Amino acid sequence: MSQAGSPAAAKGVILLKPRGFCAGVVRAIDVVKIVLNMYGSPIYVRKEIVHNKHVVDELREAGAIFVDELHEVPEGQRVIFSAHGVSPAVREDAKARNLQVIDATCPLVTKVHIEAVKFARKGYTIVLIGHKDHDEVVGTLGEAPSSTVLVENEQDVDNLVVPDPAKMAYITQTTLSLDETIGIIQRLKERFPQIEGPHAQDICYATENRQVAVKAVVPMCDLLLVVGSQNSSNSRRLVEVCVQGGIPAHLVDDHREVKREWLENVRTVAVTAGASAPENLVQDLIAYLQSEGYASVQEMEIKEEDVRFSLPNGLDPSSLVKLTPLTASVV
Repeated sequence: MSQAGSPAAAKGVILLKPRGFCAGVVRAIDVVKIVLNMYGSPIYVRKEIVHNKHVVDELREAGAIFVDELHEVPEGQRVIFSAHGVSPAVREDAKARNLQVIDATCPLVTKVHIEAVKFARKGYTIVLIGHKDHDEVVGTLGEAPSSTVLVENEQDVDNLVVPDPAKMAYITQTTLSLDETIGIIQRLKERFPQIEGPHAQDICYATENRQVAVKAVVPMCDLLLVVGSQNSSNSRRLVEVCVQGGIPAHLVDDHREVKREWLENVRTVAVTAGASAPENLVQDLIAYLQSEGYASVQEMEIKEEDVRFSLPNGLDPSSLVKLTPLTASVV
């Protein structure tokens, strides 16, 4: 147990920074708000624009209509693709239905799609490291479905059978655990020494920075609370990183999901938020913890973030200020 967790220590909170919204999430949310303001309802969004219940609910209240598949969108209407990206088949479907597409795919996800196309054109077997059925993985798999195999762990690597071990490449989902992914990549290189990879890692900067921050706080806390939704891959990885470090951790949509028994015999609570969680939910959690006796709040900054992504062509950024914005994250 850390010194902060000793019986004589006052109860307090360590608030991690960076936390919350990444540049891709900010861009995606801004796209929906701007399109709503420019064109009004109905505006359709395929899948959740980002994986956060509160964000989706707020945008739904503002007029966005969320659908699972394009057949739910009337022909000729405007539709926004989520930050997680889509397959070429979805794009073709949208074209066939004469839909007006606004693409909010995160540029870092687009980078992975481009890598998949590049390796497929070279005739490679592509190993995609990721979680089955995650929206991002489904879209990436669609770029070269006949050439791509999905692996989720080292056991999957051991079971791989490929046409030509000399013509292989790997790519990854952007929101994975760094440590787990490194292990899978190492196993791939052991089994297939000639395998190629991307020039720069596919795991996004925000995912990495938030995991590094969690690792740094593990020796200082007795409990980690991560603000984020259950379907948020990067948020779930933050919990896993902390638990692997020997400290209990829980993922909560908001402060109402915190159970009092989690706080028993806990002196220091660390708080962070996944890359799609709004800052106002973090502040609500801090207020709740203070009401439970965690009076002191210390912010611990691990790395400064200043990444920004430009909007898709044709959108007027000035329209953004006319809508009530979601509370921005501290990055």
